[in-house]
Amino acid sequence: MKIAILAGGVGSRLSEETEVKPKPMVEIGDRPILWHILMYYACYGFKDFVIALGYKGEYIKSWMKEYCALNSNMRIKMGTGEVSLNGGDVPDWTVDLIDTGTGTLTGGRIKRLAPWIGNETFMLTWGDGVADIDLYKLLQFHRSHGKLATLTAVRPPARFGHLELDNNRVIEFSEKPQTAEGWINGAFFVLEPEVFQYIEGDGTQWEKEPLETLASEGQLMAYNHTSFWQCMDTLRDKRLLEKLWNTGEAPWKIW
Repeated sequence: MKIAILAGGVGSRLSEETEVKPKPMVEIGDRPILWHILMYYACYGFKDFVIALGYKGEYIKSWMKEYCALNSNMRIKMGTGEVSLNGGDVPDWTVDLIDTGTGTLTGGRIKRLAPWIGNETFMLTWGDGVADIDLYKLLQFHRSHGKLATLTAVRPPARFGHLELDNNRVIEFSEKPQTAEGWINGAFFVLEPEVFQYIEGDGTQWEKEPLETLASEGQLMAYNHTSFWQCMDTLRDKRLLEKLWNTGEAPWKIW
Protein backbone atom coordinates (compact mmCIF):
# COMPACT_ATOMS: atom_id res chain seq x y z
CA MET A 1 0.00 0.00 0.00
CA LYS A 2 1.32 3.43 -0.93
CA ILE A 3 1.55 6.25 1.57
CA ALA A 4 0.98 9.75 0.18
CA ILE A 5 2.44 12.66 2.14
CA LEU A 6 1.79 16.33 1.44
CA ALA A 7 5.04 18.23 1.95
CA GLY A 8 4.62 21.32 -0.20
CA GLY A 9 3.22 23.98 2.14
CA VAL A 10 5.02 27.13 3.20
CA GLY A 11 4.54 26.85 6.96
CA SER A 12 4.30 30.61 7.54
CA ARG A 13 3.69 30.28 11.30
CA LEU A 14 7.13 28.67 11.57
CA SER A 15 8.79 31.39 9.54
CA GLU A 16 11.85 31.40 11.79
CA GLU A 17 12.58 27.89 10.47
CA THR A 18 10.85 27.81 7.08
CA GLU A 19 12.54 30.81 5.48
CA VAL A 20 15.35 28.46 4.44
CA LYS A 21 13.66 25.05 4.43
CA PRO A 22 10.20 23.55 3.89
CA LYS A 23 8.14 22.77 6.97
CA PRO A 24 8.57 18.96 6.77
CA MET A 25 12.34 19.51 7.03
CA VAL A 26 12.10 21.28 10.39
CA GLU A 27 13.97 19.02 12.79
CA ILE A 28 12.76 17.20 15.85
CA GLY A 29 15.90 16.05 17.57
CA ASP A 30 18.43 15.82 14.78
CA ARG A 31 16.06 14.53 12.08
CA PRO A 32 13.33 16.27 10.03
CA ILE A 33 9.76 15.65 11.15
CA LEU A 34 9.22 14.05 7.72
CA TRP A 35 11.75 11.36 8.68
CA HIS A 36 9.81 10.67 11.89
CA ILE A 37 6.61 10.20 9.85
CA LEU A 38 8.31 7.87 7.36
CA MET A 39 9.80 5.83 10.19
CA TYR A 40 6.42 5.48 11.86
CA TYR A 41 4.70 4.12 8.76
CA ALA A 42 7.66 1.86 8.02
CA CYS A 43 7.35 0.25 11.46
CA TYR A 44 3.94 -0.99 10.34
CA GLY A 45 5.41 -2.37 7.12
CA PHE A 46 4.33 0.52 4.87
CA LYS A 47 7.47 1.49 2.98
CA ASP A 48 6.25 2.75 -0.40
CA PHE A 49 5.95 6.54 -0.22
CA VAL A 50 4.77 9.21 -2.66
CA ILE A 51 5.64 12.70 -1.45
CA ALA A 52 4.06 15.84 -2.92
CA LEU A 53 6.64 18.62 -3.10
CA GLY A 54 6.08 22.35 -3.52
CA TYR A 55 7.73 25.12 -1.52
CA LYS A 56 11.50 24.53 -1.48
CA GLY A 57 10.98 20.98 -2.71
CA GLU A 58 14.59 20.83 -3.84
CA TYR A 59 15.60 20.88 -0.16
CA ILE A 60 13.75 17.61 0.44
CA LYS A 61 15.26 16.03 -2.68
CA SER A 62 18.77 17.01 -1.57
CA TRP A 63 18.21 15.74 1.96
CA MET A 64 16.97 12.36 0.69
CA LYS A 65 20.04 11.91 -1.52
CA GLU A 66 22.43 12.98 1.23
CA TYR A 67 20.71 10.76 3.77
CA CYS A 68 21.27 7.72 1.56
CA ALA A 69 24.88 8.65 0.90
CA LEU A 70 25.81 9.48 4.49
CA ASN A 71 24.23 6.32 5.91
CA SER A 72 25.55 3.88 3.30
CA ASN A 73 28.83 2.18 2.60
CA MET A 74 30.24 4.00 -0.39
CA ARG A 75 32.59 3.03 -3.21
CA ILE A 76 34.11 5.75 -5.36
CA LYS A 77 36.11 5.11 -8.52
CA MET A 78 38.39 8.09 -8.41
CA GLY A 79 39.31 7.93 -12.09
CA THR A 80 35.73 8.28 -13.31
CA GLY A 81 33.93 9.75 -10.32
CA GLU A 82 31.51 6.82 -10.33
CA VAL A 83 29.83 6.38 -6.93
CA SER A 84 28.04 3.24 -5.77
CA LEU A 85 26.28 2.66 -2.46
CA ASN A 86 26.16 -0.68 -0.73
CA GLY A 87 24.68 -1.65 2.62
CA GLY A 88 24.96 0.54 5.65
CA ASP A 89 22.13 1.86 7.79
CA VAL A 90 19.72 2.81 5.02
CA PRO A 91 16.00 1.88 5.24
CA ASP A 92 14.50 -0.22 2.46
CA TRP A 93 11.95 2.41 1.45
CA THR A 94 10.84 3.44 -2.01
CA VAL A 95 10.22 7.19 -2.16
CA ASP A 96 8.75 9.02 -5.15
CA LEU A 97 9.35 12.77 -4.84
CA ILE A 98 6.82 14.55 -7.05
CA ASP A 99 6.86 18.27 -7.86
CA THR A 100 3.24 19.44 -7.49
CA GLY A 101 3.76 23.20 -7.84
CA THR A 102 4.43 25.93 -5.32
CA GLY A 103 0.94 27.46 -5.44
CA THR A 104 -1.07 24.25 -5.65
CA LEU A 105 -3.60 23.70 -2.85
CA THR A 106 -3.90 20.48 -0.86
CA GLY A 107 -6.55 18.89 -3.08
CA GLY A 108 -4.57 19.71 -6.20
CA ARG A 109 -1.46 18.13 -4.73
CA ILE A 110 -3.37 14.93 -3.97
CA LYS A 111 -4.81 14.78 -7.49
CA ARG A 112 -1.35 15.27 -9.01
CA LEU A 113 -0.18 12.13 -7.17
CA ALA A 114 -2.82 9.94 -8.86
CA PRO A 115 -0.49 8.54 -11.59
CA TRP A 116 1.96 7.32 -8.93
CA ILE A 117 -0.70 5.88 -6.65
CA GLY A 118 -2.73 4.06 -9.29
CA ASN A 119 -6.05 2.32 -8.84
CA GLU A 120 -5.60 1.08 -5.30
CA THR A 121 -6.40 1.93 -1.70
CA PHE A 122 -3.83 4.31 -0.24
CA MET A 123 -3.04 6.22 2.93
CA LEU A 124 -2.55 9.97 3.13
CA THR A 125 -1.17 12.31 5.76
CA TRP A 126 0.45 15.71 6.13
CA GLY A 127 4.20 16.18 6.47
CA ASP A 128 3.99 18.05 9.76
CA GLY A 129 2.27 15.86 12.34
CA VAL A 130 2.94 12.75 14.42
CA ALA A 131 0.73 10.43 16.45
CA ASP A 132 0.63 6.99 18.04
CA ILE A 133 -2.24 5.73 15.88
CA ASP A 134 -2.50 1.98 15.38
CA LEU A 135 -2.32 1.96 11.58
CA TYR A 136 -3.46 -1.67 11.37
CA LYS A 137 -6.65 -0.85 13.28
CA LEU A 138 -7.17 2.26 11.16
CA LEU A 139 -6.92 0.21 7.97
CA GLN A 140 -9.16 -2.51 9.39
CA PHE A 141 -11.79 0.10 10.26
CA HIS A 142 -11.64 1.53 6.74
CA ARG A 143 -12.10 -1.85 5.13
CA SER A 144 -14.96 -2.71 7.47
CA HIS A 145 -17.29 0.11 6.38
CA GLY A 146 -16.78 0.01 2.62
CA LYS A 147 -16.87 3.79 2.10
CA LEU A 148 -14.46 5.82 -0.01
CA ALA A 149 -12.70 7.76 2.73
CA THR A 150 -11.66 7.50 6.35
CA LEU A 151 -10.12 10.33 8.33
CA THR A 152 -8.67 10.12 11.80
CA ALA A 153 -10.60 12.23 14.31
CA VAL A 154 -8.54 13.49 17.23
CA ARG A 155 -8.92 15.69 20.27
CA PRO A 156 -7.24 19.06 19.66
CA PRO A 157 -4.20 19.68 21.86
CA ALA A 158 -4.77 22.22 24.61
CA ARG A 159 -2.60 25.31 24.13
CA PHE A 160 -3.03 26.75 27.61
CA GLY A 161 -3.13 25.50 31.17
CA HIS A 162 -6.51 24.07 32.16
CA LEU A 163 -8.11 25.66 35.23
CA GLU A 164 -10.77 24.37 37.58
CA LEU A 165 -12.14 27.30 39.58
CA ASP A 166 -14.18 27.70 42.73
CA ASN A 167 -15.19 31.37 42.61
CA ASN A 168 -11.78 33.00 42.21
CA ARG A 169 -9.77 30.20 43.78
CA VAL A 170 -7.89 27.83 41.49
CA ILE A 171 -8.61 24.32 42.77
CA GLU A 172 -6.84 22.53 39.91
CA PHE A 173 -4.23 23.56 37.38
CA SER A 174 -3.01 21.15 34.74
CA GLU A 175 -1.28 21.28 31.38
CA LYS A 176 -3.66 18.79 29.80
CA PRO A 177 -2.25 17.35 26.59
CA GLN A 178 -5.60 17.41 24.79
CA THR A 179 -9.00 18.95 25.37
CA ALA A 180 -11.79 16.85 26.79
CA GLU A 181 -14.39 17.88 24.24
CA GLY A 182 -14.60 18.24 20.50
CA TRP A 183 -13.05 16.41 17.56
CA ILE A 184 -10.93 17.74 14.71
CA ASN A 185 -9.51 16.28 11.53
CA GLY A 186 -6.13 14.79 12.43
CA ALA A 187 -5.45 13.64 8.84
CA PHE A 188 -4.00 10.08 8.72
CA PHE A 189 -6.48 9.15 6.00
CA VAL A 190 -7.23 5.87 4.27
CA LEU A 191 -8.68 6.50 0.82
CA GLU A 192 -10.00 4.71 -2.23
CA PRO A 193 -8.79 5.93 -5.65
CA GLU A 194 -12.29 7.18 -6.50
CA VAL A 195 -11.61 10.21 -4.28
CA PHE A 196 -9.51 11.72 -7.08
CA GLN A 197 -12.78 12.33 -8.94
CA TYR A 198 -13.89 14.68 -6.16
CA ILE A 199 -10.93 17.01 -6.77
CA GLU A 200 -11.36 19.53 -9.57
CA GLY A 201 -7.80 20.75 -9.94
CA ASP A 202 -4.85 22.67 -8.51
CA GLY A 203 -7.07 25.31 -6.92
CA THR A 204 -9.06 22.79 -4.86
CA GLN A 205 -8.53 22.62 -1.13
CA TRP A 206 -8.95 19.03 0.08
CA GLU A 207 -10.55 20.15 3.34
CA LYS A 208 -13.29 22.08 1.50
CA GLU A 209 -15.29 20.73 -1.47
CA PRO A 210 -13.88 17.19 -1.64
CA LEU A 211 -14.33 16.30 2.03
CA GLU A 212 -17.58 18.24 2.29
CA THR A 213 -19.01 16.38 -0.71
CA LEU A 214 -17.79 13.00 0.51
CA ALA A 215 -19.46 13.72 3.86
CA SER A 216 -22.75 14.82 2.29
CA GLU A 217 -22.82 11.63 0.20
CA GLY A 218 -22.17 9.43 3.23
CA GLN A 219 -18.76 8.38 1.92
CA LEU A 220 -16.61 9.84 4.71
CA MET A 221 -16.07 7.97 7.98
CA ALA A 222 -14.11 8.92 11.11
CA TYR A 223 -11.76 6.69 13.04
CA ASN A 224 -11.67 8.07 16.58
CA HIS A 225 -8.19 8.30 18.07
CA THR A 226 -8.12 9.31 21.73
CA SER A 227 -4.39 8.97 22.41
CA PHE A 228 -1.43 11.11 21.32
CA TRP A 229 -1.59 13.38 18.27
CA GLN A 230 0.34 16.57 17.64
CA CYS A 231 0.83 18.77 14.60
CA MET A 232 3.73 21.20 14.29
CA ASP A 233 2.14 24.52 13.37
CA THR A 234 4.13 26.84 15.62
CA LEU A 235 7.47 27.08 17.42
CA ARG A 236 5.62 26.16 20.60
CA ASP A 237 4.54 22.89 18.95
CA LYS A 238 8.09 22.24 17.76
CA ARG A 239 9.49 22.78 21.26
CA LEU A 240 6.89 20.42 22.73
CA LEU A 241 7.79 17.67 20.24
CA GLU A 242 11.50 18.20 20.81
CA LYS A 243 11.04 17.96 24.57
CA LEU A 244 9.19 14.66 24.19
CA TRP A 245 11.88 13.34 21.86
CA ASN A 246 14.86 14.48 23.92
CA THR A 247 13.45 13.04 27.16
CA GLY A 248 12.70 9.66 25.57
CA GLU A 249 8.96 10.15 25.97
CA ALA A 250 7.94 10.52 22.31
CA PRO A 251 4.77 8.41 21.90
CA TRP A 252 5.35 8.02 18.15
CA LYS A 253 8.81 6.50 18.57
CA ILE A 254 8.07 2.79 18.14
CA TRP A 255 11.40 1.85 16.53
